[in-house]
Amino acid sequence: MSHYTFILSQGKFVHKDSLLFPYEERGLQFGDGVYEVIRIYNGNLYLLDEHIERLFRSLKAISISIEYTPQKIKQLLQQLVEKNEMEQDGFIYLQVSRGSSKRIHTFPEKITPNLYAYINNEPRPFNLLKEGVKTITHPDERWKNCYIKSLNLLPNILAKQSAIEKGCYEAILVEDGIVTECCSSNIFLVKNGSVFTHPATNRILHGCVRDAVIQFAELYDIPINETAFTKLDMFKADELFLTSSISEVLPITAVNGKRIGDGKPGEITRTLQNAYEKDAGLR
Repeated sequence: MSHYTFILSQGKFVHKDSLLFPYEERGLQFGDGVYEVIRIYNGNLYLLDEHIERLFRSLKAISISIEYTPQKIKQLLQQLVEKNEMEQDGFIYLQVSRGSSKRIHTFPEKITPNLYAYINNEPRPFNLLKEGVKTITHPDERWKNCYIKSLNLLPNILAKQSAIEKGCYEAILVEDGIVTECCSSNIFLVKNGSVFTHPATNRILHGCVRDAVIQFAELYDIPINETAFTKLDMFKADELFLTSSISEVLPITAVNGKRIGDGKPGEITRTLQNAYEKDAGLR
C-alpha cells in the first residue's frame, strides 16, 4: 500500500517519501526539540561558541543526544556560510528535534534526531537602535523551564502579537509582579548608574547577548546586578533596554504608553551599544 499525505497549503497530494521529514516528526507534532539563532555580521558568526554551548545544554536538558560534537557543528555552520557566499548581515537558524517516529507521548526507542540549519539575510535595525522602541507588559504564561531554548513558543508568539497589534516592538513578560524577560529578548533596567537584570534561573533564557552585555558592563566599570525587578520599578527607571541576537542592545523608550526616563536612549545604553559593536567587529 502506498502512503500519501495531503499538503493543504500546497493543494496537492505528495508521497510520504518525498517529504523533507516525515509528517510524524516530533518537532512538528510536540515541539520536542531545541534551536538557536546565530547572528552573522559581514559573513562572520558572532558569539558562535556561546550559542553552541547553549545548544548542547538545551539538548542535555531534554535528553537528546546527537552524533556531532560541538566542534563539528561549528565547522558545518561555517561551511554553510561559505557555501551560501554570505558576506552581508544575517542569521543562521539551527534546529534539532528528537526525530521522526510514530506519534507517542513517550520517547520513542531507536530514534535519530533531525538537525537542520539555514541562512537568512537580516540587516541591522539601525533606526530602532538609534531611536529606541515602545513596549507593553504581558503576563508571563510560559512553562517553568525557560532556560531551555525549546521549540515550544506559542505563549511567546501570542504575547508578541499583542505587542504588534498595539503598535509596539516587544512584550515585557511579568509574573507575580516580577519582570522576567521579553518574548524574544532579555531586558535590563538602569537606575542611578547601576544596571539590573533578572538572574539566570530557569525562569529566563540565558541569552548569549545578555551574558556579553554583563561582561561589557564590568569592562566599563558599570555596576551590574543580576537581581529581579518589578513592573513598578520599570516606570521609575532611568533607562531600559533589551538584548538579543537580532535586536542587539536596543533602547526601550516607553512601556504601556508611559515614557521611560526622558523618552530617549540613555547614556549607559549607548555605552553598551558601542561595546557590542566593537566586540562584534562593527566599528
